[in-house]
Amino acid sequence: MQDYSGYGQPPTGDYFGSTSPLPPMPPRPPRRRIGLLSYLAVALAAGALGAGTVVALYHPAANSSPSAQPSSSAVAPAPLPSTAVPAPSSGGSGVSGSMSSVEQGLVIINTTLQYSSEQAAGTGMVINANGLVLTNNHVIENATKITATVASTGKNFVAKVVGYDVTGDIALLQLQNPSGLHAVPIGDASKVKTGDSVTALGNAEGRSAILPAPGQVTGLNQTITASDQGGTVKSETLHGMIQTNADIVAGDSGGPLVNSAGRVIGMDTAGNSVSFTQQQTVAGFAIPINTALSVAHQIAEGHASSAIVIGYPPFIGIYVGQGTDPNPQDQASQEQQNNNGFGGFGGFGNGNGTGNGGTSSCYTSNANLSVPSTIASVNSGTLVIGTICNSPAAAAGLTAGSVITGLNGQTVGSPQSLTDIMAKLHPGDTVPVTWVTPSGQRKNGNLALTAGPPL
Repeated sequence: MQDYSGYGQPPTGDYFGSTSPLPPMPPRPPRRRIGLLSYLAVALAAGALGAGTVVALYHPAANSSPSAQPSSSAVAPAPLPSTAVPAPSSGGSGVSGSMSSVEQGLVIINTTLQYSSEQAAGTGMVINANGLVLTNNHVIENATKITATVASTGKNFVAKVVGYDVTGDIALLQLQNPSGLHAVPIGDASKVKTGDSVTALGNAEGRSAILPAPGQVTGLNQTITASDQGGTVKSETLHGMIQTNADIVAGDSGGPLVNSAGRVIGMDTAGNSVSFTQQQTVAGFAIPINTALSVAHQIAEGHASSAIVIGYPPFIGIYVGQGTDPNPQDQASQEQQNNNGFGGFGGFGNGNGTGNGGTSSCYTSNANLSVPSTIASVNSGTLVIGTICNSPAAAAGLTAGSVITGLNGQTVGSPQSLTDIMAKLHPGDTVPVTWVTPSGQRKNGNLALTAGPPL
């Protein structure tokens, strides 16, 4: 198994530790699933909070809307599509095999990650004329707004999430009010052989244009560990991948790997570029299209599983740490250590909360988020680093420095335990919550969970 860890380049230079707001970032920074070998240096994206250890409980509790008012404009779960996802085929005379036919079915995906103060970009493939789009899950991870632009026409659509598979890195989107769309021609990945000529297409480096990268298939059935810079999923192991020497770069994710007959045989997902003294090795990896469409079928039919989430996940609206340590004091210390090395929590822009002493009563993004100076004195539970304004947590009365000790009748310890409990809940559920305030008061309330961005 090859081990890849994430890398990326800041959109406009190094902002690690900057104390001023980020400048405009044209082009938008691409969401990456692009890896370097693990012993090489790793770079973070501008806007990433510390080492990515504080999130708005995106696992799968997440944030609710594309606006600054989550509770008043929550994203509704996308309706299940009325038509089936096309099954893989080996070719034939039904669809043109030209490269232009593939390009007509490609969309440039731009996402807003409001609660992480970031934007991201990637690629998607139209798989039926009713507006279903296949892409990588990491392209839409944590997105509070998703738009798709048809590369060949420039027509823009708002996209909603039909469902996603985190472990397989596959997501299915539904374009709203679709018209004039062309599906990409589908090939058969089971017939791919080492040495076959291929072309990777995608929104390379987030340039808002589809660029080709020719190459050959250099390996089949590969297993890799990939990570996404700036995302909440640190790494994931992907199996059965097609390996190519086509130069798949950041922003290509979700785009097609096309065979010489002009048919899609894979979905660009990961890549690396490793430089040595005398040579440079380029490797890209694509999910076989048969595998991707099989998952898309399950999503389209509404078949949830331990791996597949249908629609949007539930949203609490809190920033918490990560990990399995149940001690809130340790969680606070860990977050402080992680972020001291990157200029502190407040080093990436202006805050939007209100409050004194460096701790806001609520936040609309992670800008100026800081570890609370006073936290509840309990031995076990999940520390609330910050509460998102107008969220279910804010409505229930949770504040920064509180420690959640129980949810839905279950004991809460580490942040991971809270994640595990949330994984069994759904938007629309109302669940009891127990917490201890920074002043030591034990409180009970109810959380009316809303829909949030995908994990």
